[in-house]
Amino acid sequence: MKLAALLRPNLLRGAALVTAVALIPATTATMAQVDGRAGPELAKIFAIMQRVQANYVEPVEDEVLVRGAIDGMLAALDPHSAYLDGSDLERLNTLIDGNYSGLGLSVVQEEGAVKIISPFKGSPADKAGIKAGDYITHLEGKLIVGGDLDDAVAQMRGPAGTSINLTIFRPGRDEPIELSVTRGVIELEPVTYELKPGNIGHISVNEFSADVGADVYNAWAALQTEATGRMSGLVLDLRSNPGGSLDEAVALTDLFLEKGEIVSQRGRSWGETFEFQADDIDYYLRRRMTRAKAQIFMGEIARDVPMIVLIDAGSASASEIVAGALQDHGRALIMGQRSFGKGSVQSLLPLGPDSALKLTTARYYTPKGKSVQEGGIAPDIRVPQLSDPDFALREKYRTRESDLRGHLINEIGIADEEMVEDTIADPRFQLTSEELEEQGVEDFQLHYALETLRRTTASSVALRKRGSKTGG
Repeated sequence: MKLAALLRPNLLRGAALVTAVALIPATTATMAQVDGRAGPELAKIFAIMQRVQANYVEPVEDEVLVRGAIDGMLAALDPHSAYLDGSDLERLNTLIDGNYSGLGLSVVQEEGAVKIISPFKGSPADKAGIKAGDYITHLEGKLIVGGDLDDAVAQMRGPAGTSINLTIFRPGRDEPIELSVTRGVIELEPVTYELKPGNIGHISVNEFSADVGADVYNAWAALQTEATGRMSGLVLDLRSNPGGSLDEAVALTDLFLEKGEIVSQRGRSWGETFEFQADDIDYYLRRRMTRAKAQIFMGEIARDVPMIVLIDAGSASASEIVAGALQDHGRALIMGQRSFGKGSVQSLLPLGPDSALKLTTARYYTPKGKSVQEGGIAPDIRVPQLSDPDFALREKYRTRESDLRGHLINEIGIADEEMVEDTIADPRFQLTSEELEEQGVEDFQLHYALETLRRTTASSVALRKRGSKTGG
């Protein structure tokens, strides 16, 4: 399966990634070893190329055959490894900065179809009603199933104010959905916040791009200033956040911890195996962060404030690192649905000035040694999104990491029964979306989290015992 692509200049924002992007040069010695071991197999490739070029019904360029062989080789490994060049690298290089004009979607190619991982919150796609798990089958009336994912991405991008017609297949519905969506400028706003009644903060993290940790720190400071008195609770919203920078996941988590392991990474080489610890100022200095900026991650913000983290099936990779660490340390109550289950790390191996290999090089583990791969993060309290009228249908056909062809297997092993959701009807969750709408509830999961914080005490929800160290 081809690399997850995005409808913006950012290749790595898809649900299928944690961007622990390390620049690893390919050495001559390594190349020689590969050449010696794989000689007979490479001979097969050259023989096939010769037969194709001599006998195929139409002339074929070498570049087409070589690129096809490379893509096929990497697709045989896992869904997240890929060869990047040209526009692919350009999208990767703009991961950190800049806005773009388009629909605001994170997509992946699955069995030849373009599948929605998640729409960006507030994007044209989100406002048009496109949902995670939908499939785009036609663009402007033309079938795109079986086509190139990059071509589909390029068609959906375009100047703000222009429109494009999409045909959507939604699992569980008999008829396709026809939509005309007007492209807009997608302003990359990774962190948003709002003070809710009762002095409860709601911080939503939409992606893990540059400075997300600092943005959350500033959001918390702004909420404290806006509040009329002491903050009584915090909801950290990681729903439909498909991931991003591993460094930013570590930094965000570190804001809420004063000691202990945040996440560990284990790979085949010594350089891919290490642990990330809370309050390790040397780690931030190695990232070329100023000491003054690094200081905001020392200690702990929101001390003694009950905290809930919201996740769903669109919460992946970096989101799962944060949720898993805060859950293992008892710092936050995890609420929502089981997360996506992507527990692998990709590194960037340059192959020249204009090409690189994005390769899975490690797995990551929560502080208690749990692998997120396949199983994801299980919420402490499972809360369905009842305000979504299509929730039940989409859950039935929901795709997670374990459903992707060629996904890495959890090496620890997860019994099937541990991944099966409880199907017993919960009397708390019986209202329909129509009934909730009449009550003015647009987001049931957030509503339930806020109500939980309002009716509980600081000592009973998402609050572990503290040490004596001070924090922000």
